[in-house]
Amino acid sequence: MRQSSDSVLLTDLYELAMLQAYFAEGMNQTAVFEFFVRDLPEQRNFLVAAGLAQALAYLAGLRFDDAELAWIGTQAQFSPAFIDSLRGLRFTGDVDAVAEGTICFANEPLLRVTAPLREAQLVESRLINLLHFQTMVASKAARSVLAARGRRLIDFGLRRAHGAEAALLSARASYIAGFDGSATCAAGAAFGIPVFGTMAHSFIQAHEVESAAFAAFARCFPGGTTLLIDTYDTLAAAREVVALAQQVRAQGGRINAVRIDSGDLAAQAEAVRAILDVGGCHDVTIFASGNLDEYALQALLAADAPIDGFGVGTRMNVSSDAPYLDCAYKLVAYAGRPCRKRSVGKIHWPGRKQTFRRHDGAGIMVGDTLALDDEAGDGEPLLLPAMRGGATLAPPPPLADLRARAQTQIAALPASLRSLARAPPYPVTVSDRLRELALRTDQRQEGLALENHRRLTRDMGAW
Repeated sequence: MRQSSDSVLLTDLYELAMLQAYFAEGMNQTAVFEFFVRDLPEQRNFLVAAGLAQALAYLAGLRFDDAELAWIGTQAQFSPAFIDSLRGLRFTGDVDAVAEGTICFANEPLLRVTAPLREAQLVESRLINLLHFQTMVASKAARSVLAARGRRLIDFGLRRAHGAEAALLSARASYIAGFDGSATCAAGAAFGIPVFGTMAHSFIQAHEVESAAFAAFARCFPGGTTLLIDTYDTLAAAREVVALAQQVRAQGGRINAVRIDSGDLAAQAEAVRAILDVGGCHDVTIFASGNLDEYALQALLAADAPIDGFGVGTRMNVSSDAPYLDCAYKLVAYAGRPCRKRSVGKIHWPGRKQTFRRHDGAGIMVGDTLALDDEAGDGEPLLLPAMRGGATLAPPPPLADLRARAQTQIAALPASLRSLARAPPYPVTVSDRLRELALRTDQRQEGLALENHRRLTRDMGAW
């Protein structure tokens, strides 16, 4: 059987159960599903869309192999005829989506699938899985980029990420959001993300004295290296770096930076900067890490800590202050009929939709309109064609392009939304035609429900 990340069985059992019921009833007309976030977490003023490339690759490769079909056959509720019908199943539908790196808000579709019902239903769980995670991480990472004010940011999150795929995709999402690179080698190999590394405390401890460890590392990497200086006494280690730097320079090499990973980072950075400067090491920069997030970065910069770059890991990779988004993939039309869920707290808008974004003369975003897809909206349409007839329309854009889009989009946010503090919500209005469609859909559902209730009452009376 294939690796789980590539398997069609990376889905919920109820998806297959619904597919069997659709098969039994002969239901497979065109369905329209949309993926969106219902509400922004309190700690978020905006989201950054990410994960589309992986979502499209999943759809393009959708198929059951023999081992997967054999496993389904071990589940008693599935009929042989239904299982056989899955053998040739492929995704043949259309996808429209918001480009990765685009700013988005609550209730705005990030992706729309238009396909035969069985295909569109089957892909629900994995699409949510891919789009939710990277959008969540990119949105968290963008806040660190804002807080860092141009300082270098490196993803340090592999070792505490929730699994290998999460580590890779969080490195990708953070790079789109504006990080400069990752410490994860596989992210460099898979996505071309720049990779960076220093050393661990174990390297220092493996040597009898700290100065010997520094000297050995500098000899191994004469073109430039970063030395970790907080294993024992941070300030004493900084003085050792000054002495070593003079020897390294005399031999034509250089020490690029020192890294501090614990303690009061602002105070230690201030003291270390003074030691380096007095020792003539003005060109040696300071890099900090250790349970950092946007709030810690904001505090360090507010204290004027002389730190030139940061390693940000665990708190970003798990989005610690908002570890999930209230998102959904909902049926909005089937067989030409608009559909709408009306559960308390989970109502969604019916029909195929588009988001139109308006900017002022300075290019700052001033408001979005959620409208029906066939409306001539005012502003830039955000949902763009991505797949037609099961085929992707273009190769995935280079990450550099997605990163540039995110930077442009973040710069276009109103200033209040670029703050880490909760801001008044960005205006997203709903068009009159969409409201009218929702009203007609509700009235139709209520009428059918009333008619069905009367029929049941008559039938019960006859009993």
